[in-house]
Amino acid sequence: MSDTNTASMPLADADPRKRADPSAPRSGSTARSSAIMAAGTLVSRLLGLVRVALLATAIGAAGQVSDLFTSANNLPNFLYLMLAGGVFNAVLVPQIIRASRQPDRGADYVSRLLTLAAVVLLVLTVLVTLAAPILVDVITSFTGARLALTTVFAYWCLPQIFFYGMYAVTGQILNANGSFGPYMWAPVVNNIVSIGFLVAFIALMGTEQVERHSPESWTSEQTLLLAGGTTLGIIIQALVLIIPLKRLNLGLRPTFGLRGSGLGRTGKLASVTIVTMLVGNGLYLVNLKIATIAGNARPAFLAQDPPVEIAGATNLEFGTMLYQLPHAVIALSLATVMFNQLSSAHADNDLPSVRATLSHGLRIIGVATVFGAAALLTFAGPLGMLFSESPEVAAINGVIIAILAVGAPFLSANFFLTRVFYASEDVRTPLKIQLILSVVGVALALVAGMFDPRLIVPMLAVAYSLGNVIAVGVSHVFLTRAIGSYGAGRVFDLHVRLIIAGIAAAIVGSVLCWGFGGYDASGFLWQSKLNAIAVLALGGITMLAVYLLMLRVLKVTELREFAAPLLARFGRRNA
Repeated sequence: MSDTNTASMPLADADPRKRADPSAPRSGSTARSSAIMAAGTLVSRLLGLVRVALLATAIGAAGQVSDLFTSANNLPNFLYLMLAGGVFNAVLVPQIIRASRQPDRGADYVSRLLTLAAVVLLVLTVLVTLAAPILVDVITSFTGARLALTTVFAYWCLPQIFFYGMYAVTGQILNANGSFGPYMWAPVVNNIVSIGFLVAFIALMGTEQVERHSPESWTSEQTLLLAGGTTLGIIIQALVLIIPLKRLNLGLRPTFGLRGSGLGRTGKLASVTIVTMLVGNGLYLVNLKIATIAGNARPAFLAQDPPVEIAGATNLEFGTMLYQLPHAVIALSLATVMFNQLSSAHADNDLPSVRATLSHGLRIIGVATVFGAAALLTFAGPLGMLFSESPEVAAINGVIIAILAVGAPFLSANFFLTRVFYASEDVRTPLKIQLILSVVGVALALVAGMFDPRLIVPMLAVAYSLGNVIAVGVSHVFLTRAIGSYGAGRVFDLHVRLIIAGIAAAIVGSVLCWGFGGYDASGFLWQSKLNAIAVLALGGITMLAVYLLMLRVLKVTELREFAAPLLARFGRRNA
């Protein structure tokens, strides 16, 4: 295998001799694969919403323990992403596709890769877990009993790093071999396990609204149910991928040694990607540090007469999970499948296919993400009710969700734009982009930290949305320099029509929300979570109908391409 970096070589405009690559599905295959992945992600995210709602019931969204657990539980995920995630999620697929063209279908490469990944992840996880007290002290502003309990949570949660990594590398091996479903369906099992433990916690330990959990009253049994159950879910999520991995029939076995394996090339690309992820996820840790300033001030505000609820890291976490929902269900599924197409096109030196795939992907993704943003913005209030212990906390959640919703389409667009660089094995340009965005992001976070504690987290949400908008502009500039024009004007024109359709749907949804007392503190919507769910169901269906009607009126042909896999499946079932 050659060690030449294709990113340093100019791509030809066409190569008429394209090789068929089963890992790079086209047209109908892309639609089917994306639909399978989207279905798995949708089920997982819906269960995730149930899990988060139960978590809010158990320890609250603005309780004295909620921010402590959120800070500790997010730590392994982001440390993994900082130190290894970029390698597994962006660098490996092109390398595995190249290896799969060898006579052994890449078996030796994948065996060595899995062995190396397991060893590195194990060492990393042990070292990071031992350093839990130092890490918690660095990334949070907590003190006293709050710092001590966060550290205990971290000891339970940090072992997740090993299993996050093995889940990711196994999933990318499956993706590179055209098996997309298991990677997206495995989190369903994780959520089921977590939901079971949260139900047990509520039954045995009581709810936040009744017990008012605090660091001083917290017990080891509560830690076992909360943090232990969460970590067990991650472990099982990784283990279930062993079954589809065996079905590839690659004859995988523990294999040590790097010489002649092609992993040297992977290591060169990975070293730059690790720096990129350190920079990007370092920004998250800055945001977390700033958010915990508000969380640390919460006890003083709750002690006032009357008590004052303020947003903390948990509220930002809930809002972030919701605004990323359209991205995770649709954009990520499409981008994962199309990433293989982009990688194959680059390997074949077929630049027109790269441009066409990028333009097509951005337009298809936009159909879903613009509607998602409109729905989130319109129904931020009832969505906030799902993850709160009181109407006051629901209103806080709603404000954050509404602010984040504005940046949702830009999040997905930028994600897909950067996939083009990784598909060509260009890891340096994403690093340059991330450096620019991190400087902007840190500046915005520091400004947010200067506000009154009640405004810190809402201002961080503003920073997130601004960062997503800026990211698209920066990535577009770098990308057009690399591949030339990819039809950005056509993409922009479509998004203008999508926004018009979204505004029309949002107006109808807002009227419906008003009719159910959404803008009145004593209204029907704010009386219970069941009321909020009823408004969401009716409003969501109504908005979707209006949006689809407007797309037909505005002649958005991408709607048919987006809906084709679903219609095809429905047709087969009724044939």
